[in-house]
Amino acid sequence: MNNIYRNVYCGLVDKEYIGKEVRLAGWVEQKRNLGSLVFITLRDETGVVQLISEDIDKFKDLTRESTITVTGTVRARLDGMANANMKTGEIEVLIKEFTLLGAAASVLPFEVNRSTEALEDTRLKYRYLDLRNPKVHNNILLRTKVIDYIRTLMKSMDFTEINTPIISTSSPEGARDFVIPARNFKGKFYALPQAPQIYKQLLMVSGFNKYFQIAPCFRDEDCRADRTLEFYQLDLEMSFVTEEDVFEVGETIFYNVFKEFGNKEVSARPFRRISWTEAMSKYGSDKPDLRNPLLIEDITNIFENTTFNGFKDKTVKAIKVDACDKPNSWFKKMEEFVTGKGGKGLAYIKVEEDSLKGTIVKFLSDTEIKALKDKFDLKNGNVLFIIAGDKPEKLCGALRIKLGEELELINKDKFEFCIIYDFPMYSWNEEDNKWDFEHNPFNMPKGGLEALEKDPSQIFANQYDFVCNGNEMASGAVRNHDLEIMKKAFAIAGYDEEVIKTKFRSLYTAFQYGAPPHAGMAPGIDRIIMLLTGEENLREVQVFPPNVSGADLLMGGPNELDEKQLRELHIKIRD
Repeated sequence: MNNIYRNVYCGLVDKEYIGKEVRLAGWVEQKRNLGSLVFITLRDETGVVQLISEDIDKFKDLTRESTITVTGTVRARLDGMANANMKTGEIEVLIKEFTLLGAAASVLPFEVNRSTEALEDTRLKYRYLDLRNPKVHNNILLRTKVIDYIRTLMKSMDFTEINTPIISTSSPEGARDFVIPARNFKGKFYALPQAPQIYKQLLMVSGFNKYFQIAPCFRDEDCRADRTLEFYQLDLEMSFVTEEDVFEVGETIFYNVFKEFGNKEVSARPFRRISWTEAMSKYGSDKPDLRNPLLIEDITNIFENTTFNGFKDKTVKAIKVDACDKPNSWFKKMEEFVTGKGGKGLAYIKVEEDSLKGTIVKFLSDTEIKALKDKFDLKNGNVLFIIAGDKPEKLCGALRIKLGEELELINKDKFEFCIIYDFPMYSWNEEDNKWDFEHNPFNMPKGGLEALEKDPSQIFANQYDFVCNGNEMASGAVRNHDLEIMKKAFAIAGYDEEVIKTKFRSLYTAFQYGAPPHAGMAPGIDRIIMLLTGEENLREVQVFPPNVSGADLLMGGPNELDEKQLRELHIKIRD
């Protein structure tokens, strides 16, 4: 059946069509009236094509971004008039027939081809216009291609795609739930899943061998550049496996996807493995950017007998920079960066004319100076940046990133992956004076039941993250499938067995009927697309995202319910 609007796409009309009649449809990107001729640039998803007509009056009221269909004859452009910047730059279409399909307002909220320069809230309010910008549009098309590729890849590894429920129950999994009032159950609520965590574990107990889905996740948390209220992840789980089996699958996914769709070098398999303890010690972060060559060194032992109050009885860390030819004002800026992050200060020592220079050098002993020279093999031009404090690792990590950026040490042409493993199982909650789960409460402690007899600060989880260029790309773990271990693990965090029965009834019951050892992970789809496109904001790769405040400016949400709706849901609004 013939399409009444078009028989070829705009971006596909080339010199092979010269002399042929074509029917086109799309959006008016530009209109130029040259007196005796009118030129129109018509755009669809495949590209643009130039239309031309001598009937000026017919197009006098045609506005940009209106939709039209035209029939015309393709002809070669005049000598010297070809446009090398257009795929269709060698031809133009002489209009014979023209129909206006959808008129656009004469004033646009922003220029579509420059929409990324507009305020984000304006872009999101008129997102359908923003998405017409080829740059923004292509992000979404890439997302579709990547997801399609991932699905094919997962099925090639014998994973079964299963969709788990969106309407679920509230459970303490680390973030705040989005809750749904239950109309038929007064005073009770459903919840949107933070992740399909419990469901995928239940699938393993159900006898499915390998599961995956492209899963929506919902967390009622403040938005930021790399986090939104709703996001998607590749959720996967495998039964009768160890972490090494998951690592192999994860490496296959990330390597193949970034090789297929990226335009940078991808780190070779197997990816580098780094324990959480080593990552925090060397990089000051559990998501280190390995493109940055700078390392953090612990030099506390050098100053164990120091008389310098700035280092006395403190943990002292240093970052060595081979060359740093910067003015004093730049070093001052680095000091302000550290204090702005909550640090007490930043010391730095330069090596000039074979001796150490800096405001703190006069406070150091000859023994300490010699120890620094020997440890770092200091040479002229080197600089040591030093931070001292109670736990200065994260400050050093932030400084390491800052120095790498400022000194242009980071290789921007590489996707550098690593796997961080053995995360702490618990962290101390100062406010509530108790131990909390550091991450997922369903992770298997390293060492099983015996490990739970240790000081909680020394208990590590069989948990791992895939990291790329300083971004957490996936989190996963070997799951806890043993009921006795689960009861003990939750008890350390202050949850008795009745809480497990109530909050995690499904797992508590299922684990009494033969649960297999199982493990999995969840790569973030949005972050994959963000890295592939070079964007720095997740909202640039989501089709209809909320703004940074969590408001849906396109649909007008969140909105109010009327009194009848509130009564049906047994809800009363309080001030």
